[in-house]
Amino acid sequence: MAIIDETYTLSNGIKMPKLGFGTYQLKAGENAYQATLDALKAGIRHIDSAIVYQNEKSVGQAIRDAEIPREAIFITSKVPPHIKNYQGTIRMFEKTLKNLGVDYLDLYIINAPGPFHDLDGDYDTGNIEVYQALETLYKEKRVRAIGVSQFKIKDIQNLIDHNTVVPHVNQISFFIGHTQAELVDFCMRHEIQIQAFSPLAKGYLFNNPKVQTIAKKYGVHPAQMALRYIIQKQAAPIPKALDKAHILTNTQLDFSITKDDIDTLDQISDDPRQYNDPV
Repeated sequence: MAIIDETYTLSNGIKMPKLGFGTYQLKAGENAYQATLDALKAGIRHIDSAIVYQNEKSVGQAIRDAEIPREAIFITSKVPPHIKNYQGTIRMFEKTLKNLGVDYLDLYIINAPGPFHDLDGDYDTGNIEVYQALETLYKEKRVRAIGVSQFKIKDIQNLIDHNTVVPHVNQISFFIGHTQAELVDFCMRHEIQIQAFSPLAKGYLFNNPKVQTIAKKYGVHPAQMALRYIIQKQAAPIPKALDKAHILTNTQLDFSITKDDIDTLDQISDDPRQYNDPV
């Protein structure tokens, strides 16, 4: 089976495609619409969206125009990071459903533990309330799985201590050179699936000599090497691309990196981004 057709099984038995398509920074209108449509035509079946991206209507139109059965597409969206109460969460969920033109989500997650301007602030009480709303949606079967994004160990433990459903997913920045081992280990022990945003580290990995050398050895693009690495780490990458050719390249991951080469990539520890971009 091709990687593009493979899935991870979440702790509740729901199957989630290993490879997704991110829609962050895709401009509403033709850009978001065509890129999403191209991704679906290329065989990608996981679309990652968020109401704060302000392009969900375009993404939803592409999903409908692709004429793929709804049950064959895994759709993720997110509670805006500044929403920290029950009713606000339900309100945002309803808006997202309307924007996308669907009647349920496969995964609904909290976009961040705090507003983007205050990610390290104390929002424990608010996050408990937001997650209670997610649990309600989950129990009502309006979402098939629930989770979080960018949550640290203490943030996840807070939810586990005060709610009943352990998050099914934690979406974090994860790429060669930045694999957050302690957090990932915690999530694995609690059967929380890791999704990887910024899997190409904003493109900096393309210029990393070790990545270039190993990619050349396999006859693949550094982007393919980076995505395959993440999958072999049992995480689910969500790359974004606007160009159709790049989208297709990102789907061609049917090769295997040897343990020795994985070990070499593991030795990369530089993260030259200027800040830990929340999305």
